[in-house]
Amino acid sequence: MEYTATLLSLMAFPDIDPVIFAIGPVQVRWYGLAYVIGILLGWRYARKLVENEKLWPASGPRMTALDIDDFLLWATVGIVAGGRIGYILFYDFAAVSANPVRALEIWNGGMSFHGGLLGTLVAMLLFAHKRSIPVFNLFDVVCAVVPVGLFFGRLANFINSELWGKLTDVPWAFVFPTGGPFPRHPTQLYEAALEGLLLLSVLAWLIYRRQALKHRGLVAGSFVTGYALSRIFVEFFREPDIQIGYLAGGWLTMGMVLSLPMLAVGLWVVATARARA
Repeated sequence: MEYTATLLSLMAFPDIDPVIFAIGPVQVRWYGLAYVIGILLGWRYARKLVENEKLWPASGPRMTALDIDDFLLWATVGIVAGGRIGYILFYDFAAVSANPVRALEIWNGGMSFHGGLLGTLVAMLLFAHKRSIPVFNLFDVVCAVVPVGLFFGRLANFINSELWGKLTDVPWAFVFPTGGPFPRHPTQLYEAALEGLLLLSVLAWLIYRRQALKHRGLVAGSFVTGYALSRIFVEFFREPDIQIGYLAGGWLTMGMVLSLPMLAVGLWVVATARARA
């Protein structure tokens, strides 16, 4: 297959500076803003879910809006710390071992969703124990709003011209500034659509139409399953991280390997949700 940039006359990569503005050495980037917007919008949505009594079982312990307010800091620490540590362990361990200072150089490789998920999981377990909250109730609320952050995060990946896809001749391909002279799949936008908009819509339908929050774990399990399936699908179009490449067969990636256990856990949580009602 021959790849040419002429296919992209109507799909030029947007001329958006990853740095919104700078004050001296301090830079405000779209990537950081995406995290802030995602966390704040997710927090507002979570509050609305908790405050809507019709969505929850008539009896049993309940979370309050104040619980969600207080968990915001815990979630932020879990996302940022877990995401960065996860990226180092899963994708950049050799480079950081050779140069530990690289662990602080976020511009040389950023955040791992799977690491952020594990960091948030630890934060949820600790917070639920501290507040005597049913842990699956907290899981459900947090998982319901995570796609909001994923959507903005993937848009920021696109603006940063990172995590692009394989070479292609599809008419919606882009020539990324950091991806060479040939058109590539905009896999960041695929993920924004699948992990963000589609998954958010499916979970909202389950919550508001199928009363899913009345069955502890159903929303959380559906999110984990949906994310894993979306990520595995997009990995077939995404260029693997250059420092890792394919793990086997010329197609198996680290993203797939990390998503497979998520898929198994998600399906189990969904299958056992009604037993927790």
